Amino acid sequence: MRQSLGRVALVLLLGVLIGAVFSEVIGLFLREGSVAEQVFVRYQDFGLDVVTLDLVVIHFTFGLKFHVNLMSVVGVFIAAQLLRWYRY
Repeated sequence: MRQSLGRVALVLLLGVLIGAVFSEVIGLFLREGSVAEQVFVRYQDFGLDVVTLDLVVIHFTFGLKFHVNLMSVVGVFIAAQLLRWYRY
């Protein structure tokens, strides 16, 4: 079955939010600097740095960064499984 773009975006958004909540909750119980904290809580960021374009009349600032950790990947998987059973 072919999935709509909106459904895929919803799964990604919900998954990242679920993963962020799980990451924060897990971070409350882990000791700072431990291996488990580094795996589950710390994130790797990637994306475009901030780019500024000044056209005298208009000033634009662009940038996009993604923060990804293991729990955000797990959250996307959980959201995909939950929305798999939900039909709209």
